[in-house]
Amino acid sequence: MKRALVTGGAGFLGSHLCERLLKDGYRVVALDSLYTGSRENIAHLAGDANFEFAEGDVIGMDKMDLGDFDEVYNLACPASPVHYQARPMYTTDTCIFGMKNCLAVAERCGAKLLHASTSEIYGDPLVHPQTEKYWGNVNTIGIRSCYDEGKRIAETIASDHARLLGTDVRMVRIFNTYGPRMHPQDGRVVSNFIMQALRGEDITVYGNGSQTRSFQYASDLIEAMRRYMELPKETVAAFVAKHSLGAPVVNTGNPGEYTIRQLAEEVLRQIPESKSKIVEKPLPGDDPKKRKPDIALAGELLGGWKPAVPLREGLAATIEYFRGRK
Repeated sequence: MKRALVTGGAGFLGSHLCERLLKDGYRVVALDSLYTGSRENIAHLAGDANFEFAEGDVIGMDKMDLGDFDEVYNLACPASPVHYQARPMYTTDTCIFGMKNCLAVAERCGAKLLHASTSEIYGDPLVHPQTEKYWGNVNTIGIRSCYDEGKRIAETIASDHARLLGTDVRMVRIFNTYGPRMHPQDGRVVSNFIMQALRGEDITVYGNGSQTRSFQYASDLIEAMRRYMELPKETVAAFVAKHSLGAPVVNTGNPGEYTIRQLAEEVLRQIPESKSKIVEKPLPGDDPKKRKPDIALAGELLGGWKPAVPLREGLAATIEYFRGRK
């Protein structure tokens, strides 16, 4: 039986990944500091003999004895503006030292490693849609830089390990992802709008709401991750060489593009009892104006993978989850 380590395993995405790995027949160790993760997210897995939760920080993982693994999934990092701006230096340290520690485990065990990167490495993009070969437009000293630049340097560290040491690394640049188990106060646009609508509060859009995002449902991302890790190292290397990527990285997201105002209107349509109104506020610093993934490479590499859950359906499931928490 294969053994997998999931850092950030009690988080929104980490808990969904742990669930999928158990379903696929793995023994799973979820490591989480519980800064943004929650025991509630993994409570339903506690009775599974193949699941183990280790409370601890990926920054100090080099001092922990978690055993050997066949696969390592690095999802540990505050990923919402509310949380990473509250602890910016911690966020940067998590990106750097967490990446190094995960690579050390993979190297020691000869394990595959999948790193959860982000579309934020593209910054406020000047290329639309964003392809893997776009280098980005990122402010190095802004309020989002701890996360954006932290994730960029994590990619650098992983790429150097793959090139110089032969470590079996795969990276996914995750575009806006949503679904059940999102933190209700994480400051992300989907959870914000749903919680505001359920409470009857004004739904706040920044600017006039014309900035765009692409929204991927959690299960679609997890499917992409699992397909990626199932590929032989040689297949990944050949794909990287064929497309002159320089590193094994692909975008994972839903290319359906919506304005923020359209999202707010759809949330209100699905919560008809809400008395909320849409109000405008000034744009925050470094807020990207457009965000849309080009997923052609992911589709080619991952056996025709593409998102299967439309926004309307995914929102309905997410709203049902938050209704239960209200």
